[in-house]
Amino acid sequence: MRLDKYLKTSRILKRRTVSKELADQQRVFVNGKIAKPSTEVKIGDTIRILFGYRELTVKVKMIQKQVNKNDAALMFEVMEEKKIEKQEEEKD
Repeated sequence: MRLDKYLKTSRILKRRTVSKELADQQRVFVNGKIAKPSTEVKIGDTIRILFGYRELTVKVKMIQKQVNKNDAALMFEVMEEKKIEKQEEEKD
């Protein structure tokens, strides 16, 4: 399944266009490599997403074309979720 479709179907991100934009901005990684929206996702893959001041790492557990809202959380396992500290600009 395509990465952008997986992120939407699993409800990690709300819209497919949002997942496409993040991938186009090189803020989505699959198995440690920068991913395009069309990257194929397989069971066992690790997906890391950087958005805002948050970093989310999940492991793909299941792939389905359609799932109901309650089963969407079964499609992945959260490995790590952390806040990224905002770096302050250096002062002279």
